Amino acid sequence: MGFATLAVISLAALLGPLLALPRRWALPVVLGELVAGVLLGPTALGYLDARNPTFSFLADIGFALIMFVAGAHVPVRDASLRAGLRTGTLRAVAVGVLAAGAGLAVARLFGTGHAALYAVLMASSSAALVLPIVDSLGLDGGPVLRMLPQVAVADTACIVALPLVIDPDHAARAALGALAVVGCAVLLFFVLRRLERGGYQRRLHQLSERRSFALELRISLVLLFALAALAVRTHVSIMLAGFSFGLVVAAVGEPRRLAKQLFALTEGFLGPLFFLWLGASLDLRELAHHSSFVLLGLVLGLGAVAVHAAMRATGQPVAIGTLAAAQLGVPVAAATLGSQLGLLAPGEAAALMLGALVTIAAATAAGSVLARGAGSPAANAEPFA
Repeated sequence: MGFATLAVISLAALLGPLLALPRRWALPVVLGELVAGVLLGPTALGYLDARNPTFSFLADIGFALIMFVAGAHVPVRDASLRAGLRTGTLRAVAVGVLAAGAGLAVARLFGTGHAALYAVLMASSSAALVLPIVDSLGLDGGPVLRMLPQVAVADTACIVALPLVIDPDHAARAALGALAVVGCAVLLFFVLRRLERGGYQRRLHQLSERRSFALELRISLVLLFALAALAVRTHVSIMLAGFSFGLVVAAVGEPRRLAKQLFALTEGFLGPLFFLWLGASLDLRELAHHSSFVLLGLVLGLGAVAVHAAMRATGQPVAIGTLAAAQLGVPVAAATLGSQLGLLAPGEAAALMLGALVTIAAATAAGSVLARGAGSPAANAEPFA
């Protein structure tokens, strides 16, 4: 892992913005980065080795930052979001109930015994994907605002549940680890809120801006990496550490200067590096040797879209439900943890990621449909909500 490799990674990461450039396509930036990683990984050219410890560690930092930014962008202080919290929570629960039945059926069909894992995957949503799509396409209106808490609730619940269902033999250990991380995040919320209300945060901000110290960024990274270290030590995904701390920052109030600094650090380098690493970690050739897992991936992806789109019965537009089905962080963590612990069959990790790609494609198409129909009266209608 040297500067030449970093140069190639940085160049390849430009494929994301290039594919996202035509607005009529409405493609998320991460899609191009994933494709670039697949092409540079063992599936095609074999240039990038995801097993390289330096590459993997940088990717872990990028993943933690991505989830932190995703959590920080959840508008928890928005009154309109809180107003839709009840509806969003009920829909997330309903999707979870449907996903439980679907997960059991899929596990029996393929004989893997991973019913609980599949249920969590199909019930999950990804704030890291949905929020950028909503922002980049300028989507708004009542249905979108009611979808955001649904995504946040589903994302948080599935992040917490994943360590419990992927390794049931150590569920108690994972539960204690998740409680430790969440508990520390809650403690940080009260501490940071007290500092903010006491005026300390404002004085720190003024000093940092006046002296160009970037103190807020430095302190945020200290706290994020400390939570990530706790997550690793307690065998919990760093996804939980990043997302929970992001929610804390969103609840307290993220300074604009810090938001810009985090955006530059994450979106400029470490975020694209993570998605390239993720693409490079997938050897899609395994699917050719285990053809049944191709079908498993398609079923998982289409199943996730189906259980979310079923919320049409509650008055949610199908396109909104399909957009909410987008998943990334949970399948990534499932594939990573499952492979590291030897809990997945050969090719199954790639199947999980194939399912995620199906949901990303469906969400991208749904976002495009919503963007084109944003001006129609039906776009803002949700009669049963």
